[in-house]
Amino acid sequence: MMLIPCPHCGPRNENEFTYGGQAQVAYPDDPHALDDAAWARYLFYRDNTKGLFAERWMHATGCRKWFDAVRHTTTYEFHEVRRVGRMLETESTPGKGPHT
Repeated sequence: MMLIPCPHCGPRNENEFTYGGQAQVAYPDDPHALDDAAWARYLFYRDNTKGLFAERWMHATGCRKWFDAVRHTTTYEFHEVRRVGRMLETESTPGKGPHT
């Protein structure tokens, strides 16, 4: 069993959560200007990082709120959780390190 630290409710069992994919994917400034290939890259292409990775999660059977997390993709350890909209820092962020 893995506990996920919800920033709203505290640690809860992993079966209460839904994974939402990569966090901090910027919406295109002008989506109408994108061709089909660029739109497909925005919708479907995501990083596949080994190590710390910024993700979006929802506490589906609890508070039903979304939050962002930095999780290590090989150990599954959560290094940081934040309410949506607050910047996360990962090793891949230039000049930044992870919060532990």
